[in-house]
Amino acid sequence: MVQKWNQAPENTLESLRHAIQFNDGIEFDLRLTSDQELILHHDAHLSVPESKYPHSVKWTENHTLEELTSLGFLSFKAMLEDPVIHSEWRDKGKMGCVEFKRPHPRALYGGGFFGKKQHISHMSHMISKAEVLLDEYEIPHENAVYYAFHTGMESSAKMAQTKRPWANLTPYIPPFGTYYTKRMRGTLQFLGTPLARLIHANKDAGAAMAPCAVEYFLPPQNWLTFGRTGGLKGDRIRRVNAHQGGYPIYVWPANLDTEYDILNAGLTGLTDCSDPDVTWLPSGHLRWTQPATKPLDAQQTELLHSATASNHLDILKELQTHVLPWSDCDVQRKTELIDMWKEKWQWSDSTAAILERSSDASPPWEAIRLLGHRGSGKTSRPVLK
Repeated sequence: MVQKWNQAPENTLESLRHAIQFNDGIEFDLRLTSDQELILHHDAHLSVPESKYPHSVKWTENHTLEELTSLGFLSFKAMLEDPVIHSEWRDKGKMGCVEFKRPHPRALYGGGFFGKKQHISHMSHMISKAEVLLDEYEIPHENAVYYAFHTGMESSAKMAQTKRPWANLTPYIPPFGTYYTKRMRGTLQFLGTPLARLIHANKDAGAAMAPCAVEYFLPPQNWLTFGRTGGLKGDRIRRVNAHQGGYPIYVWPANLDTEYDILNAGLTGLTDCSDPDVTWLPSGHLRWTQPATKPLDAQQTELLHSATASNHLDILKELQTHVLPWSDCDVQRKTELIDMWKEKWQWSDSTAAILERSSDASPPWEAIRLLGHRGSGKTSRPVLK
């Protein structure tokens, strides 16, 4: 009897190890411990039962690395030391989206509610520490991107003098307040920032891509912003692709019912489902979870689209057997793939220029990816029981 796959808690080694092999890469969250180390943890307060708190202060940043790892949380260094993650990230072209988390204003390093200079300095310090570790473990620059819900991300990146790409998450969600007040502030920015402006603002600031909420593309929310609306089909996505010109847009969340449309629209998706048993999407399409690192050519794409609910497992097996990883493709095949992507999604740079920028192992920066959100997907609270 085949054992059913069980999802590991978010941001844990098991979760990240599975997702980086199953998808084109992973997204994960970093915070700074009280003793100046990087730890994978999403929430501002410690995500374990209160009875397990090492002391009365709940903020994650107020704990040492030893206190956090003894509870089961993963250090960034231990993540990079894992041979599976290290090999996939360094050698097989997988992407790592590193989300830096600002502390709650009352936490250690928080800087208060109006300490903008402290916020910028703290995020810069985290970027610098991450950069040292990524260099030490030889993670290619084109295989990582830094981002955060942080309005001073441009200043933090410049202060850190990072050589790796960065971006600012939009709409901005502050590190304090209730779930509803955070969403309300995010909604106000969403309403006032149409998609075209978001893309151009990121480009003008020097950001390497534009991460944004899926609501920019889905009705009825996409109708609420001022200016022209985005979408996943027809004239709307063609307008979006024209604004992009190959500039990557990373969309969260890419739920199963919208995953196919997001990828087919030339957008990268962050998924909370890395379940290998999910092979047929609610949209009526065969699922392919590595569009960048195991890219389909025109004939294979046609075969993927021809799949039905009854024969899709046979077609999936055939594709898994014959599709070459990007790292194994010769120049001719890579050229054909880029030509196909350029035509479909209106990439502006020449094929030669894109090829020149791409390494042997890593797909082009413009390539469409599916990434595991917080590893294999976000999980319930507390994260560790």
